[in-house]
Amino acid sequence: MSKGNINVSVENIFPLIKKFLYSDHEIFLRELISNATDATTKLKHLISIGEAKVELGDAKIEINIDKDAKTLTIKDQGLGMTAEEVEKYINQIAFSGAEEFLEKYKDDKNETGVIGHFGLGFYSAFMVADKVEIITKSFKGDKAAHWTCDGSPEYTLVEHDKEGRGTEIILHIAEDSTEFLEDGKISGLLTKYNRFNQVPIKFGTKEETLPLPEGAAEDVTPEKVTVDNIINNTNPAWTKKPADLEDEDYTNFYRELYPMQFEESLFHIHLNVDYPFNLTGILYFPKLSQNMDMQKDRIQLYQNQVFVTDNVEGIVPDFLQMLKGVIDSPDIPLNVSRSYLQADGAVKKISGYITKKVADKLSSLFKNNREDFEAKWNDIKVIIEYGMLSEEKFFDKAKKFALYPTVDDTYFTFDELLEKTKDAQTDKDGNHIVLYAANKDAQHGYIQDAKEKGYEILLLDSPIVSHLMQKLETSNDKVKFTRVDADHIDNLIKKDDTVISKLSDEEKETLKPMIEASVPKETYTVQLEAMDSNASPFLITVPEFMRRMKEMNATGGGMMGMGNLPEMYNLVVNTNHELVGEILNTKTEKKRNRLINQAFDLAKLSQNLLHGEELTNFIKRSYDLIK
Repeated sequence: MSKGNINVSVENIFPLIKKFLYSDHEIFLRELISNATDATTKLKHLISIGEAKVELGDAKIEINIDKDAKTLTIKDQGLGMTAEEVEKYINQIAFSGAEEFLEKYKDDKNETGVIGHFGLGFYSAFMVADKVEIITKSFKGDKAAHWTCDGSPEYTLVEHDKEGRGTEIILHIAEDSTEFLEDGKISGLLTKYNRFNQVPIKFGTKEETLPLPEGAAEDVTPEKVTVDNIINNTNPAWTKKPADLEDEDYTNFYRELYPMQFEESLFHIHLNVDYPFNLTGILYFPKLSQNMDMQKDRIQLYQNQVFVTDNVEGIVPDFLQMLKGVIDSPDIPLNVSRSYLQADGAVKKISGYITKKVADKLSSLFKNNREDFEAKWNDIKVIIEYGMLSEEKFFDKAKKFALYPTVDDTYFTFDELLEKTKDAQTDKDGNHIVLYAANKDAQHGYIQDAKEKGYEILLLDSPIVSHLMQKLETSNDKVKFTRVDADHIDNLIKKDDTVISKLSDEEKETLKPMIEASVPKETYTVQLEAMDSNASPFLITVPEFMRRMKEMNATGGGMMGMGNLPEMYNLVVNTNHELVGEILNTKTEKKRNRLINQAFDLAKLSQNLLHGEELTNFIKRSYDLIK
């Protein structure tokens, strides 16, 4: 037997490990299983190249709970260690800091597997255990070793009679961590972190019913057998080549990842690259709601099939964090707890690759089946529009497949739209006016006025469309987006021909204060306009600049303070309408005010601005008028 002190630079490193090294105590199980996986896969590799003269056999990792003894055991059939290796890798770690430890061994190429197997990850066991034992036997055939430590710098190392190769880690669970002796707790952690582990993980047993042999009598009772309860899928879809998978395989994997998700994904993107970094994965486009659901816990990050985090910030661009799926890369730099990404140039390259891959996939879907792409547009547009705003390279690619739907349910790319509307919708100053609506029903009257002129009207209703319009205007000289209710249609796209007013300047000066007296001046600005006599007598409009800045403020951006401004509207009065002439010539003030209020309320009704007491009064007044 040998005794000694672990070579640490702090008198008692273990409380520091427990408090600072890992952000969450449950990580210990992931770390220990990762070590066992490394030991098993390393042995498999040595066997394949002829350096290990042993049979791998049915190598698996076993997790056992003994509630009476208050122990949790992690057992593998991997490399194992000799007593000398235990001394080196367990007892001689210079704990001056995790970074120095990794720096010390980073060039130890022949032994990185063992270092990964028994590095700082092993000491995470002391977060939940007040005593830890290692029973290990090397594949090289040396005698087994038994290492014991009670959480102090002192340890014992003796021989053991263990027969088979591999390592057992026995955790004597501390009183404050007895939750880790519950089957449900351990099962949940295995599912969370290791359900796609490379090596089979056995956690207890289960009963299975054997199928009846062909031709068996109906009254024969099927035989039940007890089998290992293997909790993981060692060969998930993302580890396979795309050519080996069918659409059904991707659908089944989506259900495996998200068993509580009842809607199917719209389509998937398989990531598979081995240069200049290693990265595999499958990303799924889910259906998105119009409220711009920005949950960031959908894509799962793995490292060699071991779950790391569902916070992929930095790896995946912001606009793609609305996707679902898996990314796996051994080249993503992680800190010692494997929980947080470090700033690294490789991460930016990976993020750029994912952006390019997604853009290429979308472009392919658009070119190969535009009809299907159009059918899915409303479910994916928020992601694409957000990407166009946040990633310049994605914007350049997306210009060719981003769609702009019209109120008539047709779809154009931006170039197609400009080509179709350039003649009819270019004003006298050479500005190309792109008309749009946000709600077909609420802005129906304005849309009809524009359609009678032969104009094309887009239906742009996503929550970030104001930002996108601003970017498109900046990127395209003389192109301006204007909502159909921003002004009378003749003013939205001004042509050379002008409409002559039926009212003289003197009559206008008389009319304007009459109307202003019945209209809240703090909210409405009265404008007298000469329009077609068939156009509405009163029209409420919202200046494009004012509304867009308020919308941009609501979703982030815009001008400081614009979001706090009160609602402001223009009341456009058509001086060529018969009703307006009647208002001017009515001698009775009561009747004149009644006409003004009725016309004003009708204008508000068309913009969904008539509510509460005002609506009640309007209805009552309307009944009085038809008596």
